Amino acid sequence: MSILVVGSVAFDTIETPFGKAEKVIGGSATYFSVAASFFTDVQLVGVIGDDFTEEHLGVFRDRRIDLQGLERVRGAKTFHWSGAYGFDLNVAETRATDLNVFADFNPQLPESFRTPEVLFLANIDPELQREVLSQVERPALVALDTMNYWISSKKAELEKTIRQVDLVIINEAEVRQLTGDANLVKGARAILDLGPRTIVIKRGEYGVLMVTADRIFAVPAYPLEVVFDPTGAGDTFAGGFLGYLASGSDHSEGRLRRAIIFGSVLASYNVEAFSLNRLKEIGRAEIEARYRAFRELTEFGDYDATDVS
Repeated sequence: MSILVVGSVAFDTIETPFGKAEKVIGGSATYFSVAASFFTDVQLVGVIGDDFTEEHLGVFRDRRIDLQGLERVRGAKTFHWSGAYGFDLNVAETRATDLNVFADFNPQLPESFRTPEVLFLANIDPELQREVLSQVERPALVALDTMNYWISSKKAELEKTIRQVDLVIINEAEVRQLTGDANLVKGARAILDLGPRTIVIKRGEYGVLMVTADRIFAVPAYPLEVVFDPTGAGDTFAGGFLGYLASGSDHSEGRLRRAIIFGSVLASYNVEAFSLNRLKEIGRAEIEARYRAFRELTEFGDYDATDVS
């Protein structure tokens, strides 16, 4: 199955207690598409400026990523975010946000992109998210991400968009901001009342919580000795999660749970280096090895640690 992602392709300037990186490749659609491409074909829609060179595009080359929907605006600069992390790597301090070409982003899908099996609406304006939805035949699965800015500035529009999707991927602070409920399970159920079938809550170093009408599934984050840069971890998780789901037609409870683990595995690799440097180094063998280690970490009772199905 193919997966379509619409979101940002960007440059990031990042400082952590462990180092600094100047204008490295980032963006929600970038992290998502690279992670998802380990499992399935990806169609990427975004916008870049002249400063995003062919060398930068190398992050997508030789992967299962179709760039027909990546628009280049001549004479303009690519979206740039600058931020810093303290030793609490769960919280970023934004130092600068230069929207540049992203300020006027109005995604127009190529004809060949209008029949995806899975659609991921990254954290762009909720009105633009609905505009993308209007350009596609209804996919088998529509997933949405958002961010605190849209919750505070366009809450009504965001809720209108949430009513039209099947699955919401959101972090725990955003659940509390959107619903006004401190309890994550209650907050997730409030979002379910808007219409989605599944809520996946990203909890950083504390893992992931998935809530449906009749099930709750929780997993920890994979324990790491090296956590270098958390930028893009949530989008990498979403790419691994939805990429694995899109690699088959089965969206059953069991497959959703396995997808959560694969998403968590990809996110755990991502945080081990700046930008996409770690994701560029790994392949399916490394992903499946860490999946097995993750299963062994979380399983109790009888289990088969070699099973990656």
